[in-house]
Amino acid sequence: MVFVTSPDAPPVRLRPEIVATVPYRQGRQAPADAFKLSSNENPNPPHPAIIKAIAASTTNRYPDAAAVELRSKLAARHNVDLEAVHVGAGSVSILAQLIQAAAQPGDEVVYAWRSFEAYPGLVTVAGATSVQVPNRADHSHDLPAMAAAVTDHTRVIIVCSPNNPTGTVVSVDAFTRFMASVPPQVLVILDEAYSEFVTDGDAVRGPALIADYPNLVVLKTFSKAYGLAGLRIGYALGAPYILDAARNVAIPLSVTEPAQRAAIAALEHESEILEQVAELTDRREVIWEGLRAQGWAVPRSHGNFVWLPTGTETQRAADSFIDRGIVGRALGNDGIRISIGEPESVDKLLQAAQEVVRNLPSSDREPTLD
Repeated sequence: MVFVTSPDAPPVRLRPEIVATVPYRQGRQAPADAFKLSSNENPNPPHPAIIKAIAASTTNRYPDAAAVELRSKLAARHNVDLEAVHVGAGSVSILAQLIQAAAQPGDEVVYAWRSFEAYPGLVTVAGATSVQVPNRADHSHDLPAMAAAVTDHTRVIIVCSPNNPTGTVVSVDAFTRFMASVPPQVLVILDEAYSEFVTDGDAVRGPALIADYPNLVVLKTFSKAYGLAGLRIGYALGAPYILDAARNVAIPLSVTEPAQRAAIAALEHESEILEQVAELTDRREVIWEGLRAQGWAVPRSHGNFVWLPTGTETQRAADSFIDRGIVGRALGNDGIRISIGEPESVDKLLQAAQEVVRNLPSSDREPTLD
């Protein structure tokens, strides 16, 4: 069917802020001879128990809309009540629900920038206004500045640790000071999509703080460390009345049975999966050290990716990586995020990075702090 627009017909009225919004775009697909390191995916195949659980799932029946079995396991793990756990189609879907539940036109949502590129769009869809607080020179969150940005219109603050795409973490001491300065009626969302990759003992761990802060919700996902990105499933921990509000705006039955079954299997075989995560973090350290030795001003990463602050040369540098078989994620005029991939990708990545950094103007090699 071909739609023909009559020049005399008035256009359908759409929200201008939605039309003007830059949509979230998936990481670029890789040619057959290149490594796709643009989407922060776990390069390891799913655990055999996960494959078995998916195969045993039914598709002709609707899933359990309340995800009771999975939520029960998560509640027991985190020592919270069942109603303090909410499951969604990826943690980003829960984030969207929380923003919509808390913020409306005229309200503000505060978050660091650069951070997860879906944040601006989610705020716009809710009709609220983004308040972006620049990261510090070391690419980490400026929590005091974020707290200072709170006004009477602030309804939500998003803290991303480890921060996507820069990989920096928020320390538990800095986070507790931050929470003490935030009004208790403001919802704080701690996005911990990459927490399983953190090896820093001083980093904040959201689940341990839920009982201390009634206005805190922690987001977790099975997409990254557990390798379920293609199934879209994540969860939140927080006060039941806040999560009830998120459930009220959720699309019904959006978390499929295969996803629920896969997540349960992942939890039951977590120790084996986390062994693979440890291998990825070791690989990340090798890459980070190699990049530093080449002269890259790359911040220490605590996720399953590294951040190359290429500034105004970002697109040219990204194209150079592609020419050398490495597909990263170019983000505006800020930098390139490169995921930790297969073992075979390491040498190719470092060889490509060596060539790219040689041609990078020194003005675009930003200073960094460990």
